[in-house]
Formats: sequence, C-alpha cells, structure tokens
Amino acid sequence: LGMAVSPSTRRLLPLFLGLFQGALLLFFALFVTYDKPSAQAEDVNLVANQLYGIFPLFQDIQVMLVVGLGLLLTFLPQYGFSALTHNFLLLNFSTQWALVLQGLLHHFHHGQVHLDLHNLLTAEFAAVTVLISVGAVLGRTSPCQLLVVAACEVPIYLASEWAITTQLGVLDVGGTITIHVFSCYFGLGMSKALFGAVQQPVHPKETPTPRSDLLSLVGTLILWVFWPSFVAVLCQPGDAQHRAILNTLLAMSASAVTTVVASSLLESDGKLSPGHLQNGSLAGGVAIGAVADMALPPVAALALGSLSAVACVLGFRFLTPLLARKLALWDQCGIHNLHGLPGILGAAASAVAILVAPEDTSGSHFSQVSPTGGNASEALWGEWGDHGAGRQALCQAAGLAVAIGASLLTGLLTGAALRLPCLARPPERLCFDDSLYFKIQDQAENSRTGDTVEEGALALRERV
Repeated sequence: LGMAVSPSTRRLLPLFLGLFQGALLLFFALFVTYDKPSAQAEDVNLVANQLYGIFPLFQDIQVMLVVGLGLLLTFLPQYGFSALTHNFLLLNFSTQWALVLQGLLHHFHHGQVHLDLHNLLTAEFAAVTVLISVGAVLGRTSPCQLLVVAACEVPIYLASEWAITTQLGVLDVGGTITIHVFSCYFGLGMSKALFGAVQQPVHPKETPTPRSDLLSLVGTLILWVFWPSFVAVLCQPGDAQHRAILNTLLAMSASAVTTVVASSLLESDGKLSPGHLQNGSLAGGVAIGAVADMALPPVAALALGSLSAVACVLGFRFLTPLLARKLALWDQCGIHNLHGLPGILGAAASAVAILVAPEDTSGSHFSQVSPTGGNASEALWGEWGDHGAGRQALCQAAGLAVAIGASLLTGLLTGAALRLPCLARPPERLCFDDSLYFKIQDQAENSRTGDTVEEGALALRERV
C-alpha cells in the first residue's frame, strides 16, 4: 500500500511519458516529413477539396473522443477528474504511438515517413480501441497500467485490422468488427487476467450519483450527435458516404427510442435506468458500422438499431451480473453490452445483407475505403463475380472470429503483464478516487488532518 501511494511511485508516470515524448521527438526529427506541395493548379484544387471533405468529419471525431467519451466515463462520482484526464492522455499517447507504427509499416518510403491527415485519422482509430478497452477496468487501475495497455494494444490492433480488412477482405467501414468487437474482448480478456478468479466486491465509491449520471448522459448526447461522422469518414465520397450518414442516423434514432421502451419494461415500477440510456442510445451506431455504406432499405437500419438497443439493455440487466457471478468477469463500464453484443449483431447483419443483395448491383452496394488505402470490396466483387456474395459473407464471419479470438488471447496476456508490482495498481481502499492522483481543493484540509492520520496508521501497519 505504501508503494502504491508514495510520491516516488507517482513519478513513474511523468518519467515514462517524458521518455516516450523525447523518443518521439527524435523519431519525428529524423524520419517524419510532409508531402511536398504540388505546383499544378488541378492538383492543388484536388488536395483542397479532399481537405475540406475530411476535416469537418475529423473535427467531429475529435469532439466525440475528447469531450463525449470523456464525459460518458464520469458516471463514477469521485473519479471524474481521473476519467476525463486519463481518457485525454490515452488518446494522445495512443495516437502518437500509432503514427509511429503505421508510418514504419505503411508510409515509409526512401527513408522518410510521409504524414497527412488521413494517417492521423487512422491513428486515432487505433487509439479508440484503447479508450474502449480500458473501460472494463476503469477505476481499479493506475495511469502506468493504462499506458502499458496502450503500448501493447495499438500494435496488436494494427495487426488485427490488417489481417481482417486486407487479408480477409472484410467490409467494415464503421469499425464494427475491427474496432468495437476487437476492443471489447481485448478489454474483457485483460480484466479477467488482471483480477483473476476472485469476484470484485462492490466498492462504496462505485455507485453513481444523480449529478455524475447527468454528466455522463451529456457525454452520450455528444457522442450520439457526432457518431455519423465516425462511421462515414472513411467511405468513398458521394453516394456511399451519403448512405452511411443516413443509415447511421436512422439506426441511432431507433436505438434511442427502443432503449427507453426496453428500460422501462424491464423495471417493475416502469422507471428508466440512467445506465441504460447512457449506453443503449449509442448501440445502433456500433451495430450499423459494418453495413452503413451498403444500399440497405431504410427499415433495415431502423431494425438493426432497435435490435442492438434491446441487446445492450438486456446485457446490462441480465448478462453482466451473470458473467460476474459465474466467471468473476469484471466489466466496469459495460463495454460488452455497448460494443460486444451490438458489434456481433452488426457483423451478422453484414453477412445477411451481402447474401440478400441484388446480384446486378453488387459492386455499387459495397464501396468502402480501407485504412491502408484502396477499395478492397470492389476488387473482391470484381474477382469473385456472381459467386462473391457467399464467399464474402463467410469472410465477414471469419473476420468476426479473428477479432474475438485474437483480442481475447492478447488481452489475457496484457492483463497478466499488468499484475507486475512496479505498475502500482491502486489498493482497493483508494480505487475510484481522484485524490490518489489529483490535488482536490475541497479535500486539502482533510489531507492535513484525518486522512494523514489514517494513511500514517496504514503505512505503519504495512511496515509491521
């Protein structure tokens, strides 16, 4: 306990980050450059149009990740500073780490890494997986442990995404399989390995308050508004991107309404659960990603949004307690209900949509741009012809299996690494508490009186 709260242990975080940022500065100084501007007017106009097309969507995604997701995680009443700050820190750390790895793997030419906005966008997609995964262990982990998660998960995600989209040719423009399913089961595997077979007791600081739930619901509303940009940003401009935005809006609207219905019916007094609203309203956005750019009838998007909301609410009501009781599986933010169950539903929907798509318009139904460039789906349809639908549906199922299997295995290994004592996992008494990492003004007087006496007694008992 003394090691977990000592100043020397807290200095591990700035030391680790300082070394990382210094190494990154050196790498950028030696290897990273921008593309040279073109002198031809038509090329300049093309670059300008691409920038104006992608940057507004990129800004929306920034608001989602920094503000929306950060506020969504503030449902723990005494952990708001930590949730917001750690989310912001992990986003920046993971994005920079992904830029390095992506640059070396995909954009390294003639001794230089060429950086553009598209590279930064796909690096942030890698960071999203980390932000989702750590939700399973929110409040019971130290910042050093979270940075280790990011350092391990980003390269694993990049390898998984390459295998699923490039090698298997899976269609997943909105990241339903590659981002949501992968990050969910990576987080669950990590949680299982970190906490072992012992069921975690309910912590007295774990119960949300009306104020913290309200702040979290504001985060949900921000995510809900900007989610279509996240799904549509990598679509081909034009019809595919238009369809993706429309399908996402329809799915999320249906999930919001269905969440209210399901939550009210599941409670004996008919009242709504804040946790259901905070998560179920977003479930449609998770599920629609795999089929967003396909020429679905509008009713299909509505139905998928409703089904995903029902799965999410039922997961919170029945599945999460069951997994905690039978498997001692800890899932603080319910990422299995918001990202895992709707993600699996969306993957299944993509296979069905491919099988029932009209053969004469198959190529126009599936037009996504993969993060590594190119239009893999059109190439696949051109190669397979009329028999491509069945094979592509099998690829969707295979991609889902790869995402779940790879993420669970690597999550278990990462969770085992997090048990190292040097990473300063917080003691149970100080979990879900901002005062472990922040100077809280209204607690300053307590820290000079009662808390000091209590911590001193605990430290003396530890030495004995």
